[in-house]
Amino acid sequence: MSSRTHVRNRFVLLGDLALIIVSVLGSFALRLNVTQLPYYFPAAVFMCVVALIIKVPVYFSFGLYRRLWMYASTNELRLITFAVTTASVLTSGVMILFISLGWIQPGMPRSALGIDWLISLILIGGSRFALRILAEQSSARRDGKAKRTLIIGAGDAGALVVRELQKSSPLNLVPIGFLDDDPAKQNHQIYGVSVIGKVDKIATVLENQQVDEVVIAIPSAPGKIIRLVNDACRQKGIPSRTMPGIYELLGGKVSVNRLREVDITDLLRREPVKIDDHLVGAIIKDKRVLVTGAGGSIGREICRQVARWNPSELVLLGHGENSIFESLLELTENFPSLLIHPVIADVRDADRIQEMFKLHQPQVVFHAAAHKHVPLMEANVEEAITNNVLGTRNIVNAANNFEVAKLVLISTDKAVRPVSVMGATKRLAEMTVLDGAHRSGHAYSVVRFGNVLGSRGSVVPLFKNQIARGGPVTVTHPEMYRYFMTIPEAVHLVLQAAAMGQGGEVFMLNMGEQVRILDLAEDLIKLSGLEPHRDVEITFTGIRPGEKLREDLWEDGVQFEPTQHSEIYRAAEEEKVDGAELARVTEKLARFALHSETENVINMLNEFLPSGAVRSTPPPDIDMTAVV
Repeated sequence: MSSRTHVRNRFVLLGDLALIIVSVLGSFALRLNVTQLPYYFPAAVFMCVVALIIKVPVYFSFGLYRRLWMYASTNELRLITFAVTTASVLTSGVMILFISLGWIQPGMPRSALGIDWLISLILIGGSRFALRILAEQSSARRDGKAKRTLIIGAGDAGALVVRELQKSSPLNLVPIGFLDDDPAKQNHQIYGVSVIGKVDKIATVLENQQVDEVVIAIPSAPGKIIRLVNDACRQKGIPSRTMPGIYELLGGKVSVNRLREVDITDLLRREPVKIDDHLVGAIIKDKRVLVTGAGGSIGREICRQVARWNPSELVLLGHGENSIFESLLELTENFPSLLIHPVIADVRDADRIQEMFKLHQPQVVFHAAAHKHVPLMEANVEEAITNNVLGTRNIVNAANNFEVAKLVLISTDKAVRPVSVMGATKRLAEMTVLDGAHRSGHAYSVVRFGNVLGSRGSVVPLFKNQIARGGPVTVTHPEMYRYFMTIPEAVHLVLQAAAMGQGGEVFMLNMGEQVRILDLAEDLIKLSGLEPHRDVEITFTGIRPGEKLREDLWEDGVQFEPTQHSEIYRAAEEEKVDGAELARVTEKLARFALHSETENVINMLNEFLPSGAVRSTPPPDIDMTAVV
């Protein structure tokens, strides 16, 4: 902020002293004839003294000397109106009292009191907004090196970006125009900046006008819009920035300071969906909530979004002390009034889990703790069993013992017709939760979704590292497809599904269309300013054990139906789980895992899951450089 545009409030106070006197004298001058002014001059001086004694303290109490007036808005205008009106009413009351007591010349025109209010409003308000105008003019004369910026989106977010850029923004960007698809906004101006066309005309605008940078100011923009803008900018060599997606802004305020470079999650951004605030709030607000795997990428995002709904307590349960500590730091900083309990515990330790449930008495549990990496679990079958299956059994048993009202298992599409150990163990975890729901009668349910971008070990960080090294980028197969969501939007829908669960449901999030991994790799290379197959090579390494070319959403023959939320489906019929048989198989798997009888574990999984085709022990040199 320039020192020339930042007028200290002590100078504003001195100015007000002069304006108060001018206002009083002006009210008398406007009301009286020239010949009457000398007679009533003592009354005017008396009123000046009264006004100074009353108005300055009133203005101070309304905060008129604690504002940076270069940022004045309609809120400040209302504040000024209230402050001036209050001060004038008090001044008028005192003057009328003195007139009735005979302390002032009789016959003083009382209409001067109303004129004083009007003049004060004009002078006090005008002086503040004059400071803002001067500040904006100073900003407009900034360094000529400021970048000419095209704004995509002329809505509230776009208007906010323009207002911020027109001030002394450190970004040093000057808005030159909007592009927006709303016909009603065409050829209109927002804060002096014109809407010059629709978004699909961006290539023409970039061709015909000098544009140094493009800002996408539509938090809810779908991926196809961002892709269109980014492709046009890339062809012209013009950098682009974007505001975070609507899911990323949950719990926060849109700010121009959060502009960032376009990344791959923006290109895959889905249409925003609405959440039933009342329904979600009813299951979380003022409740004791426990999240397992709270240090992981999914668990941490669950904690972030749960915290917004003001639970009475939030328990972060995880095995890794560093990740739980990081989650704790973030949450305590953003939600300082929230009661948070960090718990370092392993879900495989049944006694420890029972004690934690006894101590904290959770009412809602989100079970996100799991081993998820497919190739690692192919090489560590025992760990997949003990963590994903036995750990889930421990959580469900504790929930049953302590009457937890609602439990949600975070599952995966790899649990459908599983061909991997990880997928098979998550399928057993689902069955364990559904059996627990039938035994307890409580609202225990399962939510499945596909791959999430940005989670630990996900495709994007690996691709970025490979691109940074100059390639090659490794993909398992040219026709490998996967469902993708961003972590915030997946958790957004998990909370909605959790709120709808009555017990025993299997929910599936609408993942949209499957994305070809090769296309994902090419997009990321382009976002890095390079050309795929020219600047960075893409190589194919072959499908690894436990992988499918395409994932499935439902078992064969399972019918699904829509829910009250358009992005969430559920199995039409509740799955019938033979609890006794499930317990027998789980015990056998536990014994096999304890003694590292991997082949028996694989056989038991295939026997108990008829739709599964779990592969046996993979080769020892698993290729972790290739991704799905």
